[in-house]
Amino acid sequence: MDISIVILIAVACLIIGAAIGFCLFRYVIKQKYNQIIKEGEIEAENLKNKKELEAEKKYLNRKAELDKEANQRNQKAQAFENKLKQRELSLNQRQENLAKKDQEIDSLKEDLSRQQEKLNAKKEEVNHIIAEERSRLEAISGLSSDEAKEALIEGLKDEAKTQAQQYINEIIDDAKMTANKEAKKIVIQSIQRVATETAIENSVSVFHIDSDEVKGRVIGREGRNIRALEAATGTEIVVDDTPEAIVISAFDPVRREICRLALHQLVADGRIHPARIEEVVAKVKKQVEEEIIETGKRTTIDLGIHGLHPDLIRIVGKMKYRSSYGQNLLQHARETANLCAVMAAELGLNPKKARRAGLLHDIGKVPDEQLEIPHALYGAQIAEKFKEKPDICNAIGAHHDEMEMTSLLAPIVQVCDAISGARPGARREIVEAYIKRLNDLENLAASYPGVTKTYAIQAGRELRVIVGADKISDKEIDVLSADIAKKIQDEMTYPGQVKITVIRETRAVAYAK
Repeated sequence: MDISIVILIAVACLIIGAAIGFCLFRYVIKQKYNQIIKEGEIEAENLKNKKELEAEKKYLNRKAELDKEANQRNQKAQAFENKLKQRELSLNQRQENLAKKDQEIDSLKEDLSRQQEKLNAKKEEVNHIIAEERSRLEAISGLSSDEAKEALIEGLKDEAKTQAQQYINEIIDDAKMTANKEAKKIVIQSIQRVATETAIENSVSVFHIDSDEVKGRVIGREGRNIRALEAATGTEIVVDDTPEAIVISAFDPVRREICRLALHQLVADGRIHPARIEEVVAKVKKQVEEEIIETGKRTTIDLGIHGLHPDLIRIVGKMKYRSSYGQNLLQHARETANLCAVMAAELGLNPKKARRAGLLHDIGKVPDEQLEIPHALYGAQIAEKFKEKPDICNAIGAHHDEMEMTSLLAPIVQVCDAISGARPGARREIVEAYIKRLNDLENLAASYPGVTKTYAIQAGRELRVIVGADKISDKEIDVLSADIAKKIQDEMTYPGQVKITVIRETRAVAYAK
């Protein structure tokens, strides 16, 4: 065969095969497509059915919830309706009751009106009978009703006054008996609960020495050491034949203590001369001042008293070196404070305030300056100055009846001061007057211009007056001593005579370095 025919046949076969293959491919595709569509339709139908079931289920559930809520609301509405019905019934019942009560009240009003009318009629009848009886009594007694009433009232008044006075007298007698008994009981309990000691008044101190050789060193050449010590301390030093003792005499215990301590240091040191004496005395004065403050602090701590002004603490410390009649003033103040606290506690008052007032009641006895007013009033002024409370100040000022008592603390302090101060000893008043006389001597001399220091020694028989050399000349000291002697003679009362010694000296001090 020709090659071209073969090619044509081959091409025809290829075309036919391609056509057949395409037809087969198309058929297969169509079948696959139909299958996919059918599966999709089936799946869609299943999904539709599933969703319908879910929607139906949700619908049923929601319907059930709504039905349940509706039932609950219906139940609440029914309950509320029932409650309203009950209230309505209750209100109706109340209205019926009120209507009944109104009817009862109306009937009671009518009864009261009838009874009131009957009562008024009976009153008129009684008044008529009383008037008739009164007229008959007036005719019998010969007195009018007003006169009889006045007589009756006067008789009742007299009887009531008599009975009231008897009752008052019985109460007063009973109160006096009970008050005296209770007061004695409280005072006795207070005294028994506070231990006391009796202190003897003295105006000398004894300084003990190891040997009599020390006496010569204390006296010094021509007595210059002892004179310097006496001038520096304001005391009188007695060096006599008493073995191993030097007597220090002064009415002021502070001066005696300063002199005693200064002597102790001088003897222990061994250097005794005027310059050294002045140095030691100045140092001892500072030590004593510190001891005074420390004593005041210890006293307030021991008694549980807080918040005292520093100046009041110093005054309390100075009480250690003062005497009140027959006992040490600090001991007296502590004792009075404890007594006041006990008595205040027994009476139901504040024991702390009472203890404070008792401690401070004699602060007017230890002032730095002397005044012409009683110590109680001066103590009240000091307490007021340092911001103590008014009832404390009043208790201080009124404990000797020199000020009106305005608080319950005042009589307590007065009684406890009397209890503590009632000590045996016939010379209590004499000693107090003696100390006051020596103070007056010194203050009188100190009032003159140019006077720097004054010391009353030898039991007030000698007054030493130290003047400034730059203020008074040698000629003027004679006039000054005569003036002081005349003023003492005119203004003071004293036994024997008083010697006035005026000392004027000039000093020059230099230091070798």
